[in-house]
Amino acid sequence: MNPQNIVLGVIGADCHSVGNKILDAYFSEAGFHVTNLGVMVSQEEFIDAAVETDAAAILVSSLYGHGEIDCEGLRAKCIERGLDRILLYVGGNLVVGKTPYEEVEKKFLDMGFNRVFRPQVDLAEVVKMLKADIAAASRP
Repeated sequence: MNPQNIVLGVIGADCHSVGNKILDAYFSEAGFHVTNLGVMVSQEEFIDAAVETDAAAILVSSLYGHGEIDCEGLRAKCIERGLDRILLYVGGNLVVGKTPYEEVEKKFLDMGFNRVFRPQVDLAEVVKMLKADIAAASRP
């Protein structure tokens, strides 16, 4: 597995593209090889790209509030495709309404995501976490 390869995109019917472009630029500048799938990406497209690029992580964003629906089952599909150890990160405005972050985080961790991020996050911290998580995942 090449630890520098990551896949990112905006899942489901979400067409918010500005944050996606910022993430692409930021992670590229931080030394990752980014495969940016853009917006309105299906689970299968994320997985296909991860397999094709031998990615260490899939970074999913969602801003339109339907992330919970769009992300359900992603971990199981990754496992079916042989991506048992791939890191799954998710962030943005993941649910509709004013749900406390702790509840949102628990939902997504229970779905098999490794990390869950609020809409406002320090990307430098995310890069540190991702590098550490990739290093830990690559150990036997």
